[in-house]
Amino acid sequence: MTAVTAEAVEKAIADGAEALLRRRRPDGAFGDDPPASVLGTAGTVAALHAADPARNADLVDAGTAWLRGQQHDDGGWGGVVGADSEVVATAVAVAALALTAPAASAGEISAGRARLAAMGGVDTITDPAIALLCRQLLTMAGMTAEAGRLRRLPLEIVLFDRVRRRRLSFRTAPFVGLALMQADLLPTGRLRRATLARARPAAVGLLRSIHDHEGRTGALSADPWPAALVLLGLARSGEASDIAGAVTGWLRRAVRPDGAWDAVTNLDLTRTGYAATGLIAAGYAADPRLRPTREFLRAAQKTEPFEVLDVPAGGWSYSDRVGWPVTLESAEILSALAGLPDADADPALRTGLTWLTGRQDSRGSWSLWVRDTRLANDGPCPAITSQAVLALHDAGHPDDHPAIRAAAAWLLTRQRPDGTFDNLWYRDHTSGTAVVVGALSRVGHARHDVVRRAVRWLCDTQLPDGSWGPGDGGAGSVEETAWAVHGLLATGEPGVAGAVDRGVAWLLAAAGPDGGWPATRVCNYIRHYLRYPNAVITQAVALRALGEYRRVTAGRADATPGAVAR
Repeated sequence: MTAVTAEAVEKAIADGAEALLRRRRPDGAFGDDPPASVLGTAGTVAALHAADPARNADLVDAGTAWLRGQQHDDGGWGGVVGADSEVVATAVAVAALALTAPAASAGEISAGRARLAAMGGVDTITDPAIALLCRQLLTMAGMTAEAGRLRRLPLEIVLFDRVRRRRLSFRTAPFVGLALMQADLLPTGRLRRATLARARPAAVGLLRSIHDHEGRTGALSADPWPAALVLLGLARSGEASDIAGAVTGWLRRAVRPDGAWDAVTNLDLTRTGYAATGLIAAGYAADPRLRPTREFLRAAQKTEPFEVLDVPAGGWSYSDRVGWPVTLESAEILSALAGLPDADADPALRTGLTWLTGRQDSRGSWSLWVRDTRLANDGPCPAITSQAVLALHDAGHPDDHPAIRAAAAWLLTRQRPDGTFDNLWYRDHTSGTAVVVGALSRVGHARHDVVRRAVRWLCDTQLPDGSWGPGDGGAGSVEETAWAVHGLLATGEPGVAGAVDRGVAWLLAAAGPDGGWPATRVCNYIRHYLRYPNAVITQAVALRALGEYRRVTAGRADATPGAVAR
């Protein structure tokens, strides 16, 4: 039997909400303390060194010293501070040190190469684009044995916009950077030089379109890693010196005091959307402290299309108003606006809902950036599709709305043989399974066999202490436990009450003295290879689960005052 007192739940919600609200900035956005990124730092020092070794020597020296200090005893590097050694991070770090500070880093390079070989090398990377990226950086560093055969990138794809969007999607900018780097790495014949003569101006034109869209800041999606890849390509090819200068300036401004760079510098809208939905579930929708947050979200709605990916105005990015519009953040923000006061009169909500339904794939799913793409990490994604369904439902769309009906039909076909669902941008498989269970249950499919199988998997993978991890026996996390509790609650099944109560008891025990919960690296940066924590998401999903638990248990006919027991 697990006993959870109503008073304990109420206190955890109140303390957790205040802990989250302490992260709110005066403008209404929510901040975080992201870990430094080995990947971002390695790419940036290599790019700054290539762009201007003399002018950038101060940052390159500090960044390479930081990289040497982050090497693990086994010789490898993790993607972010605190992560165990990983193939991608180790390959990139070794290449960056060899390119920028070979003499000062000789010992670290040797140990890194040994660890890379022990982990199986680049051949173990299953994502072809990431494998090629690592091969190319290692080749540039002269490590051809580790790199293996380098494949030429077909830069000519930029001449065909529709194909390029579907095949490259959000990877367009780093793809161009990598392709431009190959100019002095791979020989070209006469025919190849002729096609590149047409493709290179078009490729630079795409970068310029992004550069102009972002206000010529040089941020390139406000992320040091892709910005560094673009700068490397421009520096080695000699193209677009003005863009290269802007990117250099942005990277210099984005450096951390410790000489490193973040994995993702600006996730203001990601954090703020989640924070708002978490606080709404906790009962804070009318709290005056969320008024600036609502205005921040409204003001960040995109008013101009993002032509590089053919995305119309009306959605939201993960960073700011000039960032790249994405479905995931847009759906979360729409759920938030739908739950805040005066939602019926909110023009941003109405416009955003129209935008969201217009971004649905022809198959019924939602992808992250480009409609109907099959690119890994873009779509179609069961978890993103579920978030879109929940946003529409939160805004009052009925279960039989055409977009919801099409999405549900698609979701019911996407279950894996073991009963789980994928989540492209958070750790598999508890997160994806729980979010799909919640969405399908909300729109009338709680009793469907697909949902029942997913529920059985969630119950079977609950750990003895009451928590959930990724479902492979690994340690539990606040995020996955909260997602599982929330998803199971949505089913309304009496048989899951015991699992829910145990999960809630674990969440209550996991809260710190300040009301906050510890964050786990569950957010995917490179799926399967690099994850990072996001403390605001951790707080938000925990509050959402506890808020929903409070609501459901308050309505149980057999609930006794002050306690719920199973």
